[in-house]
Amino acid sequence: MQFFGRRFLLLISTRKSDILYKRLYSSNPTIPLQRTCLYDFHVAQGGKMVPFAGWEMPVQYKDSIPASHTHVRSSVGIFDVSHMLQTRVTGKDCRRYMESLVVADVEGLSENHGTLSVFTNNKGGIEDDLIITNTGDGYLYVVSNAGCRDKDFANMKRQAEKYRSDGMDVQVEMISNALLAVQGPQMTKVLQPGIDHDLSSLPFMTSTMATVFGIPDCRVTRCGYTGEDGVEISVEKKHAVNLVEKLLLSQEAEVRLAGLGARDSLRLEAGLCLYGNDINEETTPVEASLLWVIAKRRRQTADFPGASIILEQIKSKPKRKRVGFISTGPPARAGTQIFDESGSKSIGSLTSGCPSPSLKKNISMGYVETPFSKTGTCVKFEIRKKKYEAEVVKMPFVPSKYYILK
Repeated sequence: MQFFGRRFLLLISTRKSDILYKRLYSSNPTIPLQRTCLYDFHVAQGGKMVPFAGWEMPVQYKDSIPASHTHVRSSVGIFDVSHMLQTRVTGKDCRRYMESLVVADVEGLSENHGTLSVFTNNKGGIEDDLIITNTGDGYLYVVSNAGCRDKDFANMKRQAEKYRSDGMDVQVEMISNALLAVQGPQMTKVLQPGIDHDLSSLPFMTSTMATVFGIPDCRVTRCGYTGEDGVEISVEKKHAVNLVEKLLLSQEAEVRLAGLGARDSLRLEAGLCLYGNDINEETTPVEASLLWVIAKRRRQTADFPGASIILEQIKSKPKRKRVGFISTGPPARAGTQIFDESGSKSIGSLTSGCPSPSLKKNISMGYVETPFSKTGTCVKFEIRKKKYEAEVVKMPFVPSKYYILK
């Protein structure tokens, strides 16, 4: 998911193949940047802090970004994602209320199960992506993006007030906890000794309350933004540093802190969208190749914002689609123009791109006219007034390793 801002600068250092991704998101310079409860800890650990969606966040630590990326793919990395919006939605009408904002079948969620969804507007555009979990404890647990924090919460509060004025029972409350993403193939080995829950019974997109390394009342959700097995742990701020320190001291595997640079290259290899770059208010779920987030029942009820536009696109196909690419030449960045194979016709543009640390190839995603979206289609990228060959490929670029019960 997850999503975060409007603009970024991608800097490449060719020395020792070090790729430095440094995000500089546009924000109002008169408003001070916010800091998570782990800010001082990041600085003490050598984190390089940069502006990110209105927050000061670590882009990397002592490791290069490719090294950090590779470590998460092979062992375990910890990401501070406390800047994201966590919301508790309560009341007997909370599921019906939530469905007035998103395309998911919230009513159909089993206890302690979650789903990725999107807020849509009346034009069918994506206002944000989010994860909704039916906790089984009388409320919905919602996590959405830092870059849309104010917009999302205002939208949820406004719709809740409308529902209450119609006599319905729903309340929306911001959760002030820290949020940690523990990601990588060794996650279970690291976390299982310190949690009072059998992680083998917690598959992808399920959630539970647990005590973690002696810290009570943690919400542990099997999900993540890397394509690897992992969890996100919502924990009271006062316990956040203690929890991170205990995870880093694991004897089961080498655990390292990871920053925004590795998080971005990992999510791109996993074929996941970055809000504000790959999806936005002008992009529909159909155009974004996110058709699977629109639940079957919701297509039938057609009662979510922008339903008529989205359902018509499903029926007649959109004019453009998000696809993945592997390309030759220099790494292609967001904004790179895409041409047909002859190089004469402009057919779209890229929204994300980087050299893949795992594949040692240039990967990217973007939007092209639908006739050019078929896998295997050859296209050309224009980079610094020169054209380079590229090919439409399936995503994810690196196979996902989510823990799914068979």
